[in-house]
Amino acid sequence: MKIRIIAVGKIKQDYIKRGIDEFCKRLQRYSKVDILEVKDEKIGNNLSLSEMDQIKEKEAEKIIDKLDDRAYTIALDPQGKPMTSEGLAKSIGNLQVKGYSTIEFIIGGALGLHQKIRDTADYVLTFSHMTFTHQMIRLFLLEQVYRGFKILNDEPYHL
Repeated sequence: MKIRIIAVGKIKQDYIKRGIDEFCKRLQRYSKVDILEVKDEKIGNNLSLSEMDQIKEKEAEKIIDKLDDRAYTIALDPQGKPMTSEGLAKSIGNLQVKGYSTIEFIIGGALGLHQKIRDTADYVLTFSHMTFTHQMIRLFLLEQVYRGFKILNDEPYHL
């Protein structure tokens, strides 16, 4: 199984980079992990809804260019459906049984995802109804995917 994360923007905070590196290292035992970053658009102050939508649409086009048609695509969005850690593990296992070799996760930029991405995705997932930075969500996602593989393999999970 291959995990691809397509994310808008770069990780700037060192503590988040270290966490991401740690979970990528742990995941090597179970999966190949590729993180593809697309450039985020500049965001000015006092943007109208139309201007925000234009920014999200530009970022969406960059994301769409990176998508693999053969992969199962999960977009992370606050309006998505929640899932437990066990549910994510079961989903990963089910996708493997169905013959998917790649799962793609999409993380939007500071303004979120354009509707085009939500419409394109096979599943839209939310981690919480709370707001988190898109950088932190990348770390949370990797931790949950790692936890999912531990659950699938009936292994204890301790940090």
